[in-house]
Amino acid sequence: MNFKWAGPIGLLAALVIGDQIRINRPGHKYRLAVEVETPDGVKSASGVLAVHPDRGYSRRGSTLTRGDAVLVDLGGKKLFALLAHIGDNGLELDGMNYVALRAFNAAGRKTMFTEMNRIRGTAPVTGALIPVLAAFTDINDPATMRVVGPDDLEATYGKGFGLRGVSVEAVPNGIWPLDFGGVLGEPVTRGVEAKLPWWSGADDPAAAALTAAGLTSKQAIDAKEVFIRK
Repeated sequence: MNFKWAGPIGLLAALVIGDQIRINRPGHKYRLAVEVETPDGVKSASGVLAVHPDRGYSRRGSTLTRGDAVLVDLGGKKLFALLAHIGDNGLELDGMNYVALRAFNAAGRKTMFTEMNRIRGTAPVTGALIPVLAAFTDINDPATMRVVGPDDLEATYGKGFGLRGVSVEAVPNGIWPLDFGGVLGEPVTRGVEAKLPWWSGADDPAAAALTAAGLTSKQAIDAKEVFIRK
């Protein structure tokens, strides 16, 4: 066997792999947490999201977020913090890329998007930065989704329910793409798909859910990305 090319080929492979890691590694990660006051005490849930800037050589891509909507179990009732906001053009998805940045800046922790991986700590998410909150009258039926007002959870869930707060926590990138947990770093949180019985149904049930909730957009969006970003 001729090994004279083994060294150069190995070096080339290492360069290609390293470059792909550089291009696809998250710019930063953040944990989105939601706390709700209930008659039985505070209920909370959180999920880690990863923000990936466009580092491709063509620069024709776009910044994107990977992760799942946050699901808070309120004791039989459920509250979703979707991966979307309401903007000038209706429902929009890009705001999730900048939730952490804008929350830390609003809290006086002034930084730039490219420096977010150096931020540590937490910051409150308030006002227009709060993602769309939603509930299902029947979790088995996407057509029962309704928007929940951040200041009026009682209208949906009953007396004693209220949004205690939404926050972000800066999370280290870890050793991506080996961030499987522990010392390697926290991975993006998954699992919402399994909690939506209609997810794999025909006729785009995610779009049906948005339509039922009156969530429309002037831009073309993939309805599934409101719940899950791959």
